[in-house]
Amino acid sequence: MNNKHRKTLDAIFIEPALSNIAWSDIESLLIAVGAQRFEGNGSRVRFLLNDVKATFHRPHPQKETDKGAVVSVRRFLEAGGVKP
Repeated sequence: MNNKHRKTLDAIFIEPALSNIAWSDIESLLIAVGAQRFEGNGSRVRFLLNDVKATFHRPHPQKETDKGAVVSVRRFLEAGGVKP
């Protein structure tokens, strides 16, 4: 995990959740911590991390993730054993 991934991980765990984290940074972080990515239909993307599955929707047309999605990513990371 590089420094940018670490900053993204720290941003995901800030309370209250931020709404200005770029989805591409989140995807890059998930891959860096060992998650497998599976493309779904449309904007759906699935991840598998340490036997924990999650499905997310890529934000569009904006590139930033909303607060609800950030909280979902946080829960997924925690369930997969990843914490800052």
